[in-house]
Amino acid sequence: MAQSSESNSTPTEEELSTLAGRIAAEQTTMTLATARSDVAWAAPVYYVFYTSAFYFLSTPESRHVKEALENGRASAAIYASGSTWQEIRGLQMSGCIQPVEGSLEAFQVLRAYLKKFSFTKEFFKKHTPMDPASFWERFGVKLYQFKPSLVYYLDNRIRFAFREEVKFGVTKK
Repeated sequence: MAQSSESNSTPTEEELSTLAGRIAAEQTTMTLATARSDVAWAAPVYYVFYTSAFYFLSTPESRHVKEALENGRASAAIYASGSTWQEIRGLQMSGCIQPVEGSLEAFQVLRAYLKKFSFTKEFFKKHTPMDPASFWERFGVKLYQFKPSLVYYLDNRIRFAFREEVKFGVTKK
């Protein structure tokens, strides 16, 4: 990782965005957090990052989907596996969860999802169309997107407790 000219240990804004993008591309699981009536909930989901959102499949009756849609807010964390505190790095995000209805976007996202999680195809009969309706019929799941409005990149490899806001994947309200 190249260092900025201002400091020996702080990456530039562009480098931070690249590092955040690598975490999103390399990892497979995102933990979503929601709350209702002062009771917090967290749920891990497989995801794919596509354009400016994190997409995942989930049942409409799941607690994290219901709570996020009810209150319009959610948070998420993605982090790389590490065996020491020096290896801790990841993304902390605030945003919202929205359903993705049958559109060109849904087909493009599912194509990216199947590329990332190719084992998913094993659950379907040969020649089954890989579209949102097939996933609903087979698993009772729908496609959702987590749209971040605030993203922090954290990385103890840079220095202990390094945490910096990044513009990676952020959508304007």
